[in-house]
Amino acid sequence: MNDDWIAERMKHIDASGIRKAFEMARSMKDPINLSIGLPDFDVAGPVKAAAIAAIEQGHNAYTVTQGIPELRGKIQAAVDADLGHADRQVLITSGTSGGLLLGICCVVNPGDEVIIFDPYFGMYRHLATLAGGVSVLVDTYPDFRVDAARVAAAMTARTKCVVVNTPANPTGVVATAEEMQTLAALCRERGVLLISDEVYRSFCYDRGFTSPARWNEDVLVVDGFSKAHGMTGWRLGFAHGPARLIQEMAKLQQFSFVCAPSMAQYAGVVALDQDLSTQLASYRRKRDMVVEALGDCFELAAPEGAFYAFPKAPWGTATEFVAEAIRRNLLIIPGNVFSRRDTHFRISYAVDDATLRRGLDVLRELAQARGGSKEES
Repeated sequence: MNDDWIAERMKHIDASGIRKAFEMARSMKDPINLSIGLPDFDVAGPVKAAAIAAIEQGHNAYTVTQGIPELRGKIQAAVDADLGHADRQVLITSGTSGGLLLGICCVVNPGDEVIIFDPYFGMYRHLATLAGGVSVLVDTYPDFRVDAARVAAAMTARTKCVVVNTPANPTGVVATAEEMQTLAALCRERGVLLISDEVYRSFCYDRGFTSPARWNEDVLVVDGFSKAHGMTGWRLGFAHGPARLIQEMAKLQQFSFVCAPSMAQYAGVVALDQDLSTQLASYRRKRDMVVEALGDCFELAAPEGAFYAFPKAPWGTATEFVAEAIRRNLLIIPGNVFSRRDTHFRISYAVDDATLRRGLDVLRELAQARGGSKEES
């Protein structure tokens, strides 16, 4: 094949480091895999039953692009009750990732700047590149807090949107209501779209979740069923925001994803009624296990949500530390997959307790092997 056939933009989009780890895990013998953000609980029985019923009842064709009325209406009612915005519409998307792609492609022109917090979920930068935009990274080290003053300093006449993710991947940090209010106000004052990725909103352990849309009607929210309901392979998400933007996203979806999977949409109606308290309690307990095991030998911003922790490597670069971990059959992700820095690494504690304990034991051994500690780092 002629390399000239490949679009120039693809030279600036790397293969996912997370997916590389996923492939590596498949080739390792009995790996301790703390690399992938994949919930370890199964889809609830009533949700599976709803999908099966939808298939058997013949709901196997395309749906309307906006999503089936039963699901869209149920989400719209909840959003209206929560936010009370007169001009906010809902779109059912093919996963949260699909919603992000539609949103960014509908607002970013070539040369526009997209502000992203560092560390970040890698997709944000690549979607900006796909749309022809330029990623502008706002540093959040060492505590990974959202600082509106840093965002204001990074804004220029070319700033088109800001992407915020809370609870955050990879750090597990949850923004406070004050942080979200200040950021929402800044974007409103500057006429910049704020895109809020809220796919982990069900996993908050120490404080409640607060969306920046509470203070700014022009926030685009993307969310989905993958993390909260264990439905990662079902590709069911949704977005809500100003009607004008949602209409453009629906138009683009017509010519890309067409619609979210039909049977998953019918299952989503049932998923919205599921009690998630058991999952929340389980992951809070796992989070506590991580903090207790690593707190005295790693520099760690205590994760408050999602199911990730982002410790600082106690010696060497994160890449060097992760390479040694892999030699000990522990699969984790170096921080440079999520950041300009190569100082931290991500672990996912969305695994069974036995696997998590094995992984935490290896991490403690690695820290102590080189004499590393939080005080010395």
